[in-house]
Amino acid sequence: MVSLLQGASQACKAATSMQQTPAFSTGQRPARTPHSGYHFDGSKRRFFEGWYFKVSIPEEKQSFAFMYSAEDPAFTGSINQFEQLLDGPRFPGVGAQVMGADDGYLCQYSQDTGSFWGSRHELELGNTFRAKPGQKSPAAMTTDQDFSARVEQGFQVSPLWHQGYLCDDGGQPDMTTAKTVKWAYSTRPVYGWGDTDKTQRATAGWLAALPVFEPHWQICMAGGLSSGWIEWDGRKFEFENAPSYSEKNWGGSFPKKWFWVQCNVFEGGVGEIALTAGGGRRYLPLTGLYEEVAMVGVHYNGKLYEFVPWYGPVEWEISSWGLWRMKASTPLYEVELEAIARQQGTILKAPTDEAGLAPFCKDTFYGELRLEIWERNPKGDRGKVILSVTSDMAALEVGGGPWYSDWKGRSETDNAISPIVGLPVDVESLFSVAPILKPPGL
Repeated sequence: MVSLLQGASQACKAATSMQQTPAFSTGQRPARTPHSGYHFDGSKRRFFEGWYFKVSIPEEKQSFAFMYSAEDPAFTGSINQFEQLLDGPRFPGVGAQVMGADDGYLCQYSQDTGSFWGSRHELELGNTFRAKPGQKSPAAMTTDQDFSARVEQGFQVSPLWHQGYLCDDGGQPDMTTAKTVKWAYSTRPVYGWGDTDKTQRATAGWLAALPVFEPHWQICMAGGLSSGWIEWDGRKFEFENAPSYSEKNWGGSFPKKWFWVQCNVFEGGVGEIALTAGGGRRYLPLTGLYEEVAMVGVHYNGKLYEFVPWYGPVEWEISSWGLWRMKASTPLYEVELEAIARQQGTILKAPTDEAGLAPFCKDTFYGELRLEIWERNPKGDRGKVILSVTSDMAALEVGGGPWYSDWKGRSETDNAISPIVGLPVDVESLFSVAPILKPPGL
């Protein structure tokens, strides 16, 4: 089996053996993407931000995903009826979900948002569900020793370090399969979102910096190598240079309906491979309408093969559970993928308009996947095969609804709009002359 960046294992041992959380600036981390920071602007509008961090352990045939969400952080605890009438439904809270060994599940949740913190411009966040006696909750990244001394239950995470201890809160006994999870591991980011020798890009293009879509989506680290340990209900997993991944969403709520495929572990592959694909029915705040969009992104040997509607058509056929098919093309390349779920899947929670963090999607780590990319010749036909690989460790998801039947769709941006959406605008550089005006999240 060839896992992500297998050939870089020895080179990153020193970088992943630290015992304390390293300090760094954005300039020292070339894999940093736009929208790494926390986008909350202090307003009382309905708002959530969610983060997803995954580690796969090929030798164990196991994966772990840590999912964090902060909802309506302008509030804390329950909201009185007057505030509900004034501001509309709000669901303040911080959630920490973990999908673990054998598609298991654990969740810890609190309506108190006061102990949650997120860095305005960097991928750093944390929360204390319970501090140790006499200790104050951290409000920024700290060393692993200091965190352990001050936090009894909670987490902290940056692009380079991740640790925590959670206990299931018993809120959904029908969903829970584990009572505790404890972990500490370091990560060496390798792929952000873009070619490794170029500036990293926003997943949804430069318009993601404007209130055009809800929710927004950013792959923060398409691929990295993680080393450390995870203890799942007393069962300890130790790993070195394990393929890892992270992404985030933010806005008013999740899409009404969506699907997702992600994989960093492949058989029969050569070199470095990381796949992320997905689509959904999202809200357009400026128009009050919804649109269906999808994309496929494959990092391979330092290059991003990006298939998005402004470069060419993206088509999909997704069942309510069990089958994911996608194909897409650009003037230069063509991609196809097919995935099958070999497990029944695990119900997860997501931020919703109607009930806040609620059971709203289904996932599995045991997807069988086939991925192929071709060059296209001048006539638009398939030419040279660039990549043809398979996996039995793909992460698969469907969410929202309704799912009355298979979902077949096609997304392609109008020819008149495509050049605008696809402009290589570096939004962050626009604020270099006046950093104080830089909005939260960038």
